[in-house]
Amino acid sequence: MNKELIIRSRSDIVDFALLKDGKLIELHKDEEDSNFSVGDVFIAKIRKVIPGLNAAFVNVGYEKDAFLHYHDLGPKLPSLLKFTKRVSTGKYTDFLLKNFKFEDDIDKDGKIADALKANQSILVQIVKEPISTKGPRISSELSIAGRYIVLVPFSDRISISQKIESKEEKERLKRLVKSITPKGFGVIIRTVAEGKKVADLDQDLQNLMTRWKAMCKKLHKAHHPSKVLSEMNKASSILRDIFDDSFSSIIVDDEELYVQIKDYLHKIAPKKESILKYYKNGIPIFEKFGIERQIKTSFGRTVSMAKGAYLVIEHTEAMHVIDVNSGNRSNKEKSQEETALEVNLISATEIARQLRLRDMGGIIVVDFIDMSNAENRKKLYNHLREEMKDDKAKHKILPPSKFGLVQITRQRVRPERNIKTKEVDPNASGEIEAPIKVVQRITQDLERIFKKGYKKVTLNTHPFIAAFLTKGFPSIRTKWFFEHKKWVKVLPRDAYTYLEYRFYDNDGNEIK
Repeated sequence: MNKELIIRSRSDIVDFALLKDGKLIELHKDEEDSNFSVGDVFIAKIRKVIPGLNAAFVNVGYEKDAFLHYHDLGPKLPSLLKFTKRVSTGKYTDFLLKNFKFEDDIDKDGKIADALKANQSILVQIVKEPISTKGPRISSELSIAGRYIVLVPFSDRISISQKIESKEEKERLKRLVKSITPKGFGVIIRTVAEGKKVADLDQDLQNLMTRWKAMCKKLHKAHHPSKVLSEMNKASSILRDIFDDSFSSIIVDDEELYVQIKDYLHKIAPKKESILKYYKNGIPIFEKFGIERQIKTSFGRTVSMAKGAYLVIEHTEAMHVIDVNSGNRSNKEKSQEETALEVNLISATEIARQLRLRDMGGIIVVDFIDMSNAENRKKLYNHLREEMKDDKAKHKILPPSKFGLVQITRQRVRPERNIKTKEVDPNASGEIEAPIKVVQRITQDLERIFKKGYKKVTLNTHPFIAAFLTKGFPSIRTKWFFEHKKWVKVLPRDAYTYLEYRFYDNDGNEIK
């Protein structure tokens, strides 16, 4: 398995495309005006306390107040409030917590009105970005993420990733981290820490402590609300969270960003610096690596898959619904049950990819093709779990219900990626999906043209559509040749829209 990270820089926006064996599995965007990212810490004021919701609304500078539920306060809230007040007024300048007297923990099932009051200053962290009409979701249980560990102030717990399976390795890591963690701080050991030496863990811890001290210095006389700790830049945070030995290349088209990533790679994985490449070809980077074409074919309402099957993805305010269709899939040698299983397994793989690619969160209901065999339903359920194993977002999958529906909940911390794949139809009114619909129309027009007796035909179309028609084996153009015994020359035209195409005969005359 090879992973590639392709990074495109455009004025104030940076796009990140993660490829697995050449297939797009994640797409991220970093915008300069994004002031409310997951992980950012703000010094803010309580706007109002709502006992009926057991929550408070907090002014963090967004147009809608942030939502802080009692269960997101953290048991050490009194200690945090005391620390924030003393540091903000300049009475406490030792930002380490070894000499700080902790207050009693709050009651696990207490009332918000007993813990917070209006106009009170509080340190909060963004745990869910603003989505739709809602403001950010926040927590006062702070954490600062590093490469190998996560630092948790006002805690004494050493936790470890459940994905580390070896009991001996868990004990080793806990022992090492406990020996270097300062008093008053807890630590969560991340999966990538497996096998690392104490020097690596200590270096990561010192970097996090430096960020903590820098944040505390900003608290003195800070305006309310204001950001006092920013999440790392998107390139570094993505590398921190997903980078591992399976990466074969990181390619970036901006020189300044290239230098930043090189410096960060030098810190976290100096042996992997050689996989970073600076791209300066004339062809746009996303076009060169086929990412634009994959975006256009992956983000529509209909998603095509292998062997004629396809998904229909519908989004509602309450949930996402995915319908699995076999399409023109037929195989006379197999029974209906075997065909259904084959299509369902292909669909499960694509659904796992789509959830990551679109960053779909909340409730997802999947209507797979009905299967009567209980063993096959179990096989499908296990396959879907395996395919979603690499998904960093927290998720839970329920076994198929009596109606054959699979229900998934997936953590939603930022708005869903939504790329417009419909365009104005040049041949009619309204909008249609691109490029799937245009390929169907081209195929229908070709059949009509060949019936008229044309032998040599040239098709001019948008570069993405041209690539969609000619890449892979057998490509769509090759299928045309097998069907009509005539070769179609495909010429990409940059000036065309996605849905614009023209046919020309051997003499260069347009075929109407």
